[in-house]
Parts: sequence; C-alpha cells; structure tokens
Amino acid sequence: MTLTSTLTCPSCGQQETLTMPTDACQHFYVCTGCGFWMRPKPGDCCVFCSYGDVPCPPKQQEQSCAGGGACSA
Repeated sequence: MTLTSTLTCPSCGQQETLTMPTDACQHFYVCTGCGFWMRPKPGDCCVFCSYGDVPCPPKQQEQSCAGGGACSA
C-alpha cells in the first residue's frame, strides 16, 4: 500500500506530496500556494481521491472509507 500522494491544486497547480491518514478520510486541504480550500469532488470520499496521484488507503484496499462512504477514484 502506498501512503504518500501528491495533491495538485485545481486553482493554481501547486503540487505537494503528503502522507495520507490510514484511519480517516481527509475532507479538506488548504493549498499552501494560493490558499484554495480543496474539498472532495462529488462521489469521492476525500481530497486524495479527488486531487491526488494515489487514492486513499481504503480505496487502495477496496474498502469503505472511515465515515461510511465508499471511495471512488
């Protein structure tokens, strides 16, 4: 399982490589480049599934995410 993902801000294109939580979904992330609040796209469980180059750990294991929602990439 891969625990790092590079988020790409949809507003300014800034990329940041982050360690993903294994026990919860990350529902928002603030871009350090422009301050844009990234939130999951409709149908996704977290910002890593929406804006990352690697989906969150539960999606990698094909499980439901913490909080009850199913992941989609």
